Amino acid sequence: MAKGHRSQIKRARNANKDTRPSAKISYARMSVQKACYVLDVIRGKDVQTALGILTYNPRYASSVIKKLLESAIANAENNNGMNPENLYIAECYANKAPTMKRIKPRAQGRAYRIEKRNCHVTVVLDER
Repeated sequence: MAKGHRSQIKRARNANKDTRPSAKISYARMSVQKACYVLDVIRGKDVQTALGILTYNPRYASSVIKKLLESAIANAENNNGMNPENLYIAECYANKAPTMKRIKPRAQGRAYRIEKRNCHVTVVLDER
């Protein structure tokens, strides 16, 4: 357990906070695996190239991640005063979110479970 008053602990925790611009979407209706297919393609690329890739990628996840990337670019421009031409994708990852469980009726009175998976997607930008 950390020593000190609660305000000291909070101050120490906020001192080493990541100041890079980012955007996050919670409970996106796609599985982590399907989101990672798209994230692996754009990781490390500059934002203009990544937006071009996401625009013409046929996967559903690419449309969601494109909106997320545009939000991260707007955050960098408005909150941090960064130039959008110098930005690149430093980190992007998808984490598991709670799964919705549904029932599918089957033959002879049985029921199969359908799992509708969700994920949390995060995009972090940085300047070159």
